[in-house]
Amino acid sequence: MLLTKYLTMQFGGLSAVSDFSITVENGEIVGLIGPNGAGKTTVFNMITGVYAPTKGEILLDGKNIAGKQPHAITAAGIARTFQNIRLFHEMTVLENILAACYLRERPNLFESVLHLPGYLGKEKRSRAFAMELLDSVGLLENAGDNAVSLPYGKQRRLEIVRALATGPRILLLDEPAAGMNPQESYGLMDFIVSVRDRFKISVLLIEHHMQVVMGICTRLYVLDYGITIAEGSPAEIQKNQKVIDAYLGVE
Repeated sequence: MLLTKYLTMQFGGLSAVSDFSITVENGEIVGLIGPNGAGKTTVFNMITGVYAPTKGEILLDGKNIAGKQPHAITAAGIARTFQNIRLFHEMTVLENILAACYLRERPNLFESVLHLPGYLGKEKRSRAFAMELLDSVGLLENAGDNAVSLPYGKQRRLEIVRALATGPRILLLDEPAAGMNPQESYGLMDFIVSVRDRFKISVLLIEHHMQVVMGICTRLYVLDYGITIAEGSPAEIQKNQKVIDAYLGVE
């Protein structure tokens, strides 16, 4: 589904990522790990259009999307979350989801201003879909709550659900377990797998929590100083001496 070829991102004379290639197949959960500053989020920013790669291709179902605007990439079927939660703080839980639903319905300005039947129909469908989505992930009872009033774990879940509301085929999660306690992290593992299965999507995951990564990922890529130093199954990565030296440590 997703293939990158020799992705490179340079800032001046500094190469943040060099010749990064990855494949993500239908239904896979793939992990991207490495030390802080290894270039993992830069990879996400290139895939989602925040940065235009200096070199390389990003193929979604065979079509090169490298350098396209973020909204166009989202419409093509790639959604993401962020390392630091970026909810719309002044909106309710439901309104956060509705904001993402507009990508699916795309009401035009004329219909919206005059509240024409076409706009009202799209609004009704979006609200029904958002409520159904919240119900499917256990957040329906919080629909009217202010987004920032939710516990931290639920805010993380809401951000993932908002990304799902755009109708993605591949979901990019940037450190979803950051700031979670062990119990919340284990719950997150089950949630990501259930989302993958329920919505028939693929997941590309950045995460430092090794129990999460090793527990749900089918394959892992390891970055160090912007260079891929290993690729393989969790069991293979745990035994890879380069990865142990650069990231995992002897323990």
